[in-house]
Amino acid sequence: MQLQNGRPTDTTGRLDKEIRTYDFLDKLGIEYQRIDHEAAFTMEVCEEIDKTLGATICKNLFLCNRQKTDFYLLMIPGDKTFKTKELSHQIGSARLSFASPQDMEKYLDITPGSVSVIGLMNDHDNAVRLLVDEDVLKGEWVGCHPCINTSSLRIKTKDMFGPVIKAMHHDMTVVKLTGEA
Repeated sequence: MQLQNGRPTDTTGRLDKEIRTYDFLDKLGIEYQRIDHEAAFTMEVCEEIDKTLGATICKNLFLCNRQKTDFYLLMIPGDKTFKTKELSHQIGSARLSFASPQDMEKYLDITPGSVSVIGLMNDHDNAVRLLVDEDVLKGEWVGCHPCINTSSLRIKTKDMFGPVIKAMHHDMTVVKLTGEA
């Protein structure tokens, strides 16, 4: 794995949603680095990518309420444990659970294993509320997938939670999760 600046020069075989990610970031003038790798489905696989990126790689969890009327994208550091009760209380939503792969594709155009904050660029109706653990905001860099889990990006935290989120027309809610088991 090698850190590359910007988009790949050869986009043969890459999905449209990945190319749209690069187009989106380039249009905003956001600098980013990229690593191409084997599909990363677990946080353990992501740990090796973390070392090369030198960024906070997040668990990105796509959640919903019991009625499936409210959807949330939660970003927490990879080493934190998610506890439903702890988050539910902070956002005023009872009984959170994982949303379905169908809803993930419908709202974010992302499949399981590829969940990323960048997917919010596909949520034109603002159906998904972004929740960010305060510890994610402490690092200089944040890592994420470009809507596909065979590449990872490194973007300055101030850019991601400034101009990038703003251009996606989303707000974020900062939450504090202890991550204790």
